[in-house]
Amino acid sequence: MKQNRITELFNIEHPIIQAGMIWASGWKLASAVSNAGGLGIIGAGSMYPDVLKEHITKCKNATSRPFAVNVPMLYPDIEKLMEIIMEEQVPIVFTSAGNPKIWTKTLQEHGIKVVHVVSSVKFAIKSQEAGVDAVVAEGFEAGGHNGRDETTTFTLIPMVREKISIPLIAAGGIATGRGMLAAMVLGADAVQVGSRFVATPEASSHQNFKDRVVAASEGDTVLTLKELAPVRLLKNKFYEDVQALYAKSPSKEELIDLLGRARAKKGMFEGDLEEGELEIGQVSGLIHDIKPAAAVVQEMIREFEQAKKEVADY
Repeated sequence: MKQNRITELFNIEHPIIQAGMIWASGWKLASAVSNAGGLGIIGAGSMYPDVLKEHITKCKNATSRPFAVNVPMLYPDIEKLMEIIMEEQVPIVFTSAGNPKIWTKTLQEHGIKVVHVVSSVKFAIKSQEAGVDAVVAEGFEAGGHNGRDETTTFTLIPMVREKISIPLIAAGGIATGRGMLAAMVLGADAVQVGSRFVATPEASSHQNFKDRVVAASEGDTVLTLKELAPVRLLKNKFYEDVQALYAKSPSKEELIDLLGRARAKKGMFEGDLEEGELEIGQVSGLIHDIKPAAAVVQEMIREFEQAKKEVADY
């Protein structure tokens, strides 16, 4: 593929970024994607500081190529995470769920590229004003925690492109080369892919969860718990319990009590398909097998190039 602003910014071969998903994106997945020419990301949101340091060390040993760390801004010990990231000279940081102004300048002073994840035009503009190097615009289709506005990816990307001049990465509902081409035609410089990389041997999520993702079909995911933090998840017993509680017009406290602690870990990492929170995107209906991360990258690039040729024939 030709180089573009994102591949040049990150010094990578392909404009494919693996999302930094909790309970899935450890050093094995990140290094595998980076070795395949994309950008692998370690998801720090489910890691204690010492665990993150271990994953960074192992990722450095497993790949000589650039990789990144994703840090949710609401993380309680964020200072400790950022200290480790700067000490270890991680080349790229993706921040999310918070104000990008807080850490952007500090990270950049340590030679680190900063990307912020947003779900609206408003916050894309604010991110550019904060001085980030690039923005991920994530649509309503995405798995995990999501925007409240429910703007779909293919509506969001051109609206964001219209308002910012820095590099733009599209996320949400992208798992194929054709989806990648469509996002780039709409103005993205690259794509961030989450759900497709969950269904890989290298993902640290439980095999039960991976199998459930492969078995998913259209309509099996839903965005819920907007009163707390909107999250897209697979329908299961936990989801039915949430719906039953909603029927009683619950308070925010009652929803918090039902959610409890470590619900996502229970589902995605420990493999409890009934009581766990199973975060995944709508595009899971297009994921039919578990294959190595490198094969996912290669397949996306092949399909991207084939789709470009087909479009050129129109």
